[in-house]
Amino acid sequence: MRVLGLSAGNAGGSAEILLKEALRGASDAGGEVDLVRIGDLDLSAGPSAASDDADWFWDRLMRSDGLVVSSPIYSRTIPGLLRLLGDKISGPQADVAFTSELLRMRDEGVPIAVDFAIDERVLRPRVAGFIAVGGSIPPRWKTLALPLMHTLTASAQIAVVDQVEFAGAGSPASIVLDPAALQRARALGGHVGSQLGAAYDDAVYRGDPGACPLCHLSVFALRADRAECATCGAVGRLRDTGGGVEFELTDDGRRQSILAWDEKLDHFHEVQQTAARHAPERARIAELAARYAEWDPVIRPPRV
Repeated sequence: MRVLGLSAGNAGGSAEILLKEALRGASDAGGEVDLVRIGDLDLSAGPSAASDDADWFWDRLMRSDGLVVSSPIYSRTIPGLLRLLGDKISGPQADVAFTSELLRMRDEGVPIAVDFAIDERVLRPRVAGFIAVGGSIPPRWKTLALPLMHTLTASAQIAVVDQVEFAGAGSPASIVLDPAALQRARALGGHVGSQLGAAYDDAVYRGDPGACPLCHLSVFALRADRAECATCGAVGRLRDTGGGVEFELTDDGRRQSILAWDEKLDHFHEVQQTAARHAPERARIAELAARYAEWDPVIRPPRV
């Protein structure tokens, strides 16, 4: 079984050093490992996007049984290239519910309002681990890193079995001065490597507990009548325990998480219903959109 490592930092930097420790841990647990540097990938959001390396990376991910991503933290979050890669490999074509439902509908001859290219390999179980490393010590400078890394795995329902963030690595490769961090990264790799092949519901989370019992993170959106996990969408209430804050899921709150199968199915059918509503309106949509196409104050760089 194979573990794919993705380094989103500089070659030889702290993020890559931690990733190599994690991959050693995965190898010790019996996994065969590969390391991809995001800087070696040609990723584009422009005219060449169809011929870049996102498909190559997706194919390597689909050949793997585990994923470990290690990223530096920039401006409280992850680098733009990693966010771009997440956008390019996520979505309907990578969604387990979209894939299973489209296969079922095709087999049964059910009309499909909007079809998508799918890859049946996405249904194969996989596990993942995330590492984020930054220079700043206070946690407020790292808040958005791990939540955004979940966009790489949520659609494909890859079970995140461990995640950790490190601080104090403010100069190149300085994480080597922190033996505890290196040991923790190797343990993360072991947690991934020891659960290769585990089904999503059977994978066991081995990382530090977070307030949300589903994604194990503690970033929340506060609505008028509820708290919503900003990472996975689980709904509940934040309760003061006297010694801290506890997130209590409502009866239906677990089901509303984007990690839950029921919510994934609801999302698939929502997309189909929206497409069905819009289908008879295509001529009107085209007519109204033409008004905006006719007014075109776009400027472009000289090379374009």
